[in-house]
Amino acid sequence: MAEDVEHMFWYNLNTGEVEQGFVSPSVDRVGPFETRAEAERALEILRANSAKWAEEEAAED
Repeated sequence: MAEDVEHMFWYNLNTGEVEQGFVSPSVDRVGPFETRAEAERALEILRANSAKWAEEEAAED
Protein backbone atom coordinates (compact mmCIF):
# COMPACT_ATOMS: atom_id res chain seq x y z
CA MET A 1 0.00 0.00 0.00
CA ALA A 2 1.24 3.47 -0.78
CA GLU A 3 2.54 5.58 2.06
CA ASP A 4 0.63 8.72 1.02
CA VAL A 5 -2.78 7.58 2.37
CA GLU A 6 -4.22 11.09 2.48
CA HIS A 7 -4.20 11.14 -1.33
CA MET A 8 -5.59 7.64 -1.77
CA PHE A 9 -9.24 6.80 -2.41
CA TRP A 10 -11.94 6.31 0.20
CA TYR A 11 -15.57 5.19 0.03
CA ASN A 12 -18.07 7.37 1.87
CA LEU A 13 -20.62 5.12 3.58
CA ASN A 14 -23.18 7.95 3.92
CA THR A 15 -23.15 9.25 0.37
CA GLY A 16 -21.95 6.18 -1.55
CA GLU A 17 -19.39 8.39 -3.28
CA VAL A 18 -15.68 7.81 -3.80
CA GLU A 19 -13.46 10.53 -2.40
CA GLN A 20 -9.79 11.22 -2.88
CA GLY A 21 -8.08 12.25 0.30
CA PHE A 22 -9.51 13.02 3.71
CA VAL A 23 -12.71 14.75 2.56
CA SER A 24 -15.19 13.28 5.06
CA PRO A 25 -14.86 12.45 8.75
CA SER A 26 -13.20 9.09 9.36
CA VAL A 27 -16.41 7.55 10.78
CA ASP A 28 -18.10 8.08 7.39
CA ARG A 29 -15.45 6.51 5.16
CA VAL A 30 -13.70 3.20 4.56
CA GLY A 31 -10.37 2.67 2.91
CA PRO A 32 -7.86 3.54 1.82
CA PHE A 33 -7.94 2.01 -1.63
CA GLU A 34 -5.18 2.24 -4.22
CA THR A 35 -7.49 3.18 -7.11
CA ARG A 36 -10.84 4.84 -7.67
CA ALA A 37 -12.15 1.62 -9.26
CA GLU A 38 -11.22 -0.37 -6.17
CA ALA A 39 -12.94 2.19 -3.91
CA GLU A 40 -16.06 1.96 -6.08
CA ARG A 41 -16.16 -1.76 -5.19
CA ALA A 42 -15.69 -1.06 -1.47
CA LEU A 43 -18.92 -2.68 -0.30
CA GLU A 44 -18.25 -5.79 -2.38
CA ILE A 45 -14.71 -6.01 -1.00
CA LEU A 46 -15.91 -5.52 2.58
CA ARG A 47 -18.54 -8.24 2.21
CA ALA A 48 -15.98 -10.66 0.76
CA ASN A 49 -13.49 -9.95 3.55
CA SER A 50 -16.17 -10.36 6.19
CA ALA A 51 -17.26 -13.71 4.76
CA LYS A 52 -13.65 -14.89 4.59
CA TRP A 53 -13.00 -13.91 8.20
CA ALA A 54 -16.21 -15.61 9.34
CA GLU A 55 -15.15 -18.83 7.58
CA GLU A 56 -11.70 -18.66 9.15
CA GLU A 57 -13.19 -18.08 12.59
CA ALA A 58 -15.62 -20.98 12.17
CA ALA A 59 -12.75 -23.25 11.13
CA GLU A 60 -10.89 -22.39 14.34
CA ASP A 61 -13.80 -23.60 16.51
